[in-house]
Amino acid sequence: QVQLAESGGGLVQAGGSLRLSCSASGRTFSGYTMGWFRQAPGREREFVAAIIWRGGRTRYGDSAKGRFTISRDNAKNMVYLQMNSLKPEDTAVYSCAALRSWLVNEVDYWGQGTQVTVSS
Repeated sequence: QVQLAESGGGLVQAGGSLRLSCSASGRTFSGYTMGWFRQAPGREREFVAAIIWRGGRTRYGDSAKGRFTISRDNAKNMVYLQMNSLKPEDTAVYSCAALRSWLVNEVDYWGQGTQVTVSS
């Protein structure tokens, strides 16, 4: 089991920034590709970003490209999502996830999510 806990969500004005954090505990974390997903009310869950367990390789969903940056610190069992130039349409619950592999967005473990609200 891997337990994931997000923090850093909140209310921000359009154009502002937020940094989300995800703390991992339990079985080994360093072997997992880690990702962020989001879900807005009435919409399907959307892939935001992923980072491979070692080497720093990343990939992003279309809505995140150029504005969001995912990073991780394996020594601290932490994953981060730096979100810049936020827009009202970024409002959603953001969840951290441990992915089954680098190649697909199948999730082995989910965090409970943190709310991000962007006001216009």
